[in-house]
Amino acid sequence: MKSSFFLLCLIIALNFSYAQNRTLEVCAKDCEFTSIQQAVDQAKAGDSIFIKKGVYKEHDIFINRKSLHLYGEKGSIIDIDHKGYGIKVEANDFSITDLTIKNVEVSYTSDYAAIYLFKCDNFKLKNITLKKAFFGFLIEKSSKGIIEENDISGIGQSEASSGNAIHLWNSKELEVRDNDVYNMRDGIYIEFGSNNVFENNTSHDNMRYGLHFMFSDDNRYSYNTFQNNSAGVAVMFSKRIQMNNNVFKKNWGTASYGLLLKEISDGEIYHNTFENNTTGITADGSTRINYYENDFINNGYAVKFIGGSYKNKFYKNNFLYNNFDLSYSGRLNNNSFDTNYWSDYTGYDLDNDNYGDVPYRPVKLFSYLVNETPESIILLRSLFVDIINFSEKVTPVFTPKNLTDQQPLMSEVQW
Repeated sequence: MKSSFFLLCLIIALNFSYAQNRTLEVCAKDCEFTSIQQAVDQAKAGDSIFIKKGVYKEHDIFINRKSLHLYGEKGSIIDIDHKGYGIKVEANDFSITDLTIKNVEVSYTSDYAAIYLFKCDNFKLKNITLKKAFFGFLIEKSSKGIIEENDISGIGQSEASSGNAIHLWNSKELEVRDNDVYNMRDGIYIEFGSNNVFENNTSHDNMRYGLHFMFSDDNRYSYNTFQNNSAGVAVMFSKRIQMNNNVFKKNWGTASYGLLLKEISDGEIYHNTFENNTTGITADGSTRINYYENDFINNGYAVKFIGGSYKNKFYKNNFLYNNFDLSYSGRLNNNSFDTNYWSDYTGYDLDNDNYGDVPYRPVKLFSYLVNETPESIILLRSLFVDIINFSEKVTPVFTPKNLTDQQPLMSEVQW
C-alpha cells in the first residue's frame, strides 16, 4: 500500500514538473514577446524559447543561471548590428539551435563573439549560422558540451581584425563535429583543454591556422579537413594527441605547412593525407610519436625535422612524388624511418618479399643545400641536381649517413 502511494506521488510530481516547462514564442507582432531578452527574462528553468522567422536587432542577450532551450526556424536572424556580443550564457543544461546570427562587432580590445559561454556544463550549440563574425563561439571554463553542424564565417581583412571561429579556453570533454569554418583568423583554437574530440569538421580559407592548439593534452582529431589556410594545423606544448583520418591539403606559403608539431610527446598520427602543402609535417622538439599509414603526396617537403626530437617512428607511410621526402637537421636521436614506400626508390627485390634489398636514403643533398641557401631552389629540375644527389648517395658527406630506410616497401601501403 505504501509503495503504491509513493508511486502515485512520484507520478504526480513528474507530471507537475513537466507541466511547468513552457514554450515561449518570440515574434515581431502578435506574440507575447517581441524581444528575445524579454522572453529570457520571463522564462523559468527548463522552458523553451521559440524564435519565429524575422530579424531581431538585439545584442548582449544574457542567459544567467537558467536551463533554457533557444531555437528558431528558417529565417530566424539575430542582427547584433556591430554592438558587442550576440548571446552571453552563464548556465548549465541548455541548448541554442537553428538560428542565424550576424554582424559581430570588431574590436582591438575585446573578444566580442556571436555566442559567449562562461562556466557552462552540459550544453548544445547546433545548426547555427554565423555571418560576419569577429569571434564565432567563445567558450571559457566549460565542459560536456556538443558543438555540431554549425557554419561560421567572417570578413576580416587581417589577423588583427579577425577572431577565431571556435575558440575554446580551459574547457574539457567537448565534442566539436561537423562544423564548417572559414574566412576567420583561426578556424578552431583550443588552449588549456583536455579530453576533447574534434571530428568531421572542415576548416578552410582561414588567415592563419585551420586548427591551433596549445597546452592541451589527451585530445583526438579525426576525419577533419584543413585546406587552403595560411597554415594547416599547429600543435604546441601538448601530450598524448591522437590525429587520424584527417586531410591536410593546399596549405601554401613561404612558412606554411600541413601540420606543425612543437614540443609534442607521446602521440599517434595515422591514416592522414598530406597533399599539396609547402611542407607536410614540420616537427620541432617532438618526442615518442608514431607516424604510420599516412600519405604524403605532391608536397614541397613531405617531412621536416628541425631538431630536438627523439624516439619517433615512421613506418608504413607512402611518400609519393614530393619534391623532397625528408629534411633533417641534427642527430638521428633514435628516430626511425623503416618500412615506408618511397616513390623515388629505384632498388630491387630479388627475393620477392615486398621489401627492397637495397636501403633507401630519403635525405637528398639538394634539400640540404636549399635549407642552407633557399635561392638554390631555382635549380630543382636541373641536371646539376641529379648529379649532386647521385654523388651524395654514393659517398655521403653532408647528409646523415645513418638515416636510412633499411626495408623500403616495393608497393604502396593500403589503409
